[in-house]
Amino acid sequence: QVQLVESGGGLVQPGGSLRLSCAASGYMFRFYAISWHRHAPGKQRELVAHIDSSGNTNYTDSVKGRFTISRDNSKNTVLLQMNNLKPEDTAVYYCNAQWTQSYWGQGTQVTVSS
Repeated sequence: QVQLVESGGGLVQPGGSLRLSCAASGYMFRFYAISWHRHAPGKQRELVAHIDSSGNTNYTDSVKGRFTISRDNSKNTVLLQMNNLKPEDTAVYYCNAQWTQSYWGQGTQVTVSS
């Protein structure tokens, strides 16, 4: 069983930065692929960034060059550094852990507005 807790969301002006954190309980964290998803009102949930157990990363096109996903297995934590934020990045951001099972966090709200 894995529990995920997201933090770091908030209100930021366009062009600003936020760093989201996904903290996981349980052992075997290093075997999990971790991804960040977002869900904006009126839109489908979208995969934003993904990091596998080897540290390989993938991003959706709209965030490439602006977002960076990283993991620290010693701390059971995955970070999502978000720079040059745009209003269209506004959404609830969720962390997902995937190995033999899939687990989701509760989400953290990110609002980009002037």
